[in-house]
Amino acid sequence: MTHRLRGPVRIVGTGLLGTSIGLGLAARGVEVQLSDASPTAMRLAADFGAGRVAEPGDAPELIVVAVPPDVTAQVVAAELEAFPDAVVTDVASVKAVPLAQLRELGADVSRYLGTHPMAGREKSGAIAGTGDLFVGRPWVIAGHDGISYERGSLVDDLILDLGAVPIESTPDEHDRAVAIVSHVPQLVSSLMAARLADAPDEALRLAGGGVRDVTRVAASDPALWIQILGANAPAIVEQLRALQADLATLVGALDDPEASGSRKTMADALRAGNDGVARLPGKHGTHTRFTLVQVRIDDRPGQLARLLADIGDADVNLEDVRIEHAEGAQFGVVEITVLPEAVQRLHEALEQLGWQVLA
Repeated sequence: MTHRLRGPVRIVGTGLLGTSIGLGLAARGVEVQLSDASPTAMRLAADFGAGRVAEPGDAPELIVVAVPPDVTAQVVAAELEAFPDAVVTDVASVKAVPLAQLRELGADVSRYLGTHPMAGREKSGAIAGTGDLFVGRPWVIAGHDGISYERGSLVDDLILDLGAVPIESTPDEHDRAVAIVSHVPQLVSSLMAARLADAPDEALRLAGGGVRDVTRVAASDPALWIQILGANAPAIVEQLRALQADLATLVGALDDPEASGSRKTMADALRAGNDGVARLPGKHGTHTRFTLVQVRIDDRPGQLARLLADIGDADVNLEDVRIEHAEGAQFGVVEITVLPEAVQRLHEALEQLGWQVLA
């Protein structure tokens, strides 16, 4: 594979993000030097192929700091001092606080540019790393006036080498944005999942795609999220207070659903949700509308592969797919997302081949 970075690239912190960056760069032939406060974690990442263990005398051109948010600024400052010819970036999920702390420490921010890849997994550690974690994902560059375009271009090269999409922002804009698209959704997911802890088993057996979608990220690491939430508290609180007001209005309507205006209040809340989700970029960042087609599938080897092949033979492009399972049933429902104009053609083709297409 070709690559833009000359290297070497030093990675400090060999958890999920650090290891994934190392794997992606190493696969492209970039020399990667690994460092971590934990020798075990560092050697594990090296064993997985994310790079080699850093050695005295290394002279990286770019340093990527991938450590917890509460120590990001201190580690970045130490790297800037230890490697005066290197550009340093970090991948922490908050950007304003580290930059402010670096300035307070008197660090040379002319060689520092904070970033945040909008990618991750519910699992953590080097063992969860994957070299394609960032492919097609937005990667925010939180620019500031203290660094030149020439130095910052190394960070652009890093992002492009890993297959991500660079998005320019400022630290404050970034933190406000992630509060609404990442941090508050995490809290909403966790709070909803907490309601399940004491739910009757009979209720949980009815769980379908809706509750699984809402609670998926609730499995994330609490220790990491405590740091993230604390570092971005003002922006998060602003969104939570707005959500609190919306909930209070909705609760008031549900307290007396027969009262004048209550049903309109409920309808307004649901319509506002429709409007919001419609604004989320879809495939390739577009706002193209898609249609869902549901197909019953037996729980037997090879069935999903056969269905996907039949969709391709029908000359229909599959935009997205998911499988819904029912407890105790030896079949599931495959939800296929396609363009609206392809629905009728797909429906007819699948039924001719013996598939049960659900209404």
